[in-house]
Amino acid sequence: MGRILVSGLVNIETTAPVRQFPIPYYPIDYPFFGVNTAASGVGLNLALALRTLGDEVTLCSLAGSDFPAEYLRRELQTAGIGTDGLLSCLRQTPNSVVLYDAEGKRQIYCDLKDIQEASYPFSEALVADVDLVAACNINFNRPLLHLAKAAGKPIATDVHVLSDLHDGYNREFMACADLLFLSDKAIGGEYESFLTALGQLYGNEIIVLGRGSRGAALYLRQTGQVYSLPAVQVGPVVNTAGAGDALFSGFLHYYAKGMPPLEALALAQLFAAAKIRVSGAAKGFVTEEALEALRR
Repeated sequence: MGRILVSGLVNIETTAPVRQFPIPYYPIDYPFFGVNTAASGVGLNLALALRTLGDEVTLCSLAGSDFPAEYLRRELQTAGIGTDGLLSCLRQTPNSVVLYDAEGKRQIYCDLKDIQEASYPFSEALVADVDLVAACNINFNRPLLHLAKAAGKPIATDVHVLSDLHDGYNREFMACADLLFLSDKAIGGEYESFLTALGQLYGNEIIVLGRGSRGAALYLRQTGQVYSLPAVQVGPVVNTAGAGDALFSGFLHYYAKGMPPLEALALAQLFAAAKIRVSGAAKGFVTEEALEALRR
């Protein structure tokens, strides 16, 4: 069992199925039992996934003093994740809407409210007893990067969609990350050279590239090589929202247990494949025992 500090966005998420993309105009639709609202956000998704896999998780985030924040706290308590790290200092709690079709494609509208202007009171004591720090790429985490670095704690971050090696917003996160995750959505076909250049520029120990239905790739600084793994499917794809978070958290879980990176990535892919059988970014996570049964 790993001791992992997760710091990132928590929000309320509403998911709704659409007939197709692009969406043709019609004044009203009736997707019975299709529209659902739940607790979500990258920070919450990671915390729930890691908790389900058996890790000891500390979650840090920001919310408002409103009904959505009360709902988030109840959900965290139900999941066995402490609420002491969820501070109510925003004007409103962030909210998102996810539209998805029958093929698993999705379109996300994420309203961050005033979280990008807020700060979090991180302390040395917060990182002292953890094995790994998962710092999502949100502004209030920038001081945490340097606090964790000074404490000698491995730092993992996901910069999601990236097309520029020198991306101004994500540069600090990439420079501090020992474990760096990103998606291939804005990279194109030459991902091997992109990952190699990224690793050489920032000195990351491991870079993982999520490639959706095409699998995943991994750059290892130790060998200087890029390894590719094919996609895994364990059932029908219902909604791919949260697939990247599942891949990220699955890898962190097995990496924290000391598993070799390629083996950890293979199991993380299986974890993500199991998750996308369920709609909702914070739903569908399976236990380590259930994952082992799927692997067999």
